Amino acid sequence: MPIKKTSEQIIISFGLSETAPNTFIQREVALQLDVLNNEVFVVQAIDLDTQAPDAVPGTNTNSRSSVTSTSQTSVQSLSNTNTLASQILQIVAAGPTGGVGFTRDSSDAFSNVPQLGIIATNNFFVQVAGVGNIGGKTVTGKLYGYRARADSATYAGLVQSEVLSA
Repeated sequence: MPIKKTSEQIIISFGLSETAPNTFIQREVALQLDVLNNEVFVVQAIDLDTQAPDAVPGTNTNSRSSVTSTSQTSVQSLSNTNTLASQILQIVAAGPTGGVGFTRDSSDAFSNVPQLGIIATNNFFVQVAGVGNIGGKTVTGKLYGYRARADSATYAGLVQSEVLSA
């Protein structure tokens, strides 16, 4: 068996706030994997709670967040191979007095999937950024998964895939 479960479910909480309104920020979260023994982290689910965008008359606003297995320079969508989860909350302003809210959450797309991904390096990254907001935005969340050991060939392939697709 290429991957063998070595722990029960682990829940890792995280949180991140923009340092200024509409400014991308990223946080690295260490998993402290035993890389000498080919330890990986199997991600089962991610719950993101991104703060709602500000309702600014006549202005489209949004709050975006993502969780990735590699460092990024912006909030990512699911089109990025290393994106494990993403969330977009937006208000599309119809005129000077109102707007319509929209939500897109990657967790809406999964049901009964045994895993979202496998993190082979020693950390994961959380990103948040807003557009058109008056105040800074935050994201909090939980990552659910378990530790596992991979055989040498599988581990090498997972690390190479993760790093080369960064």
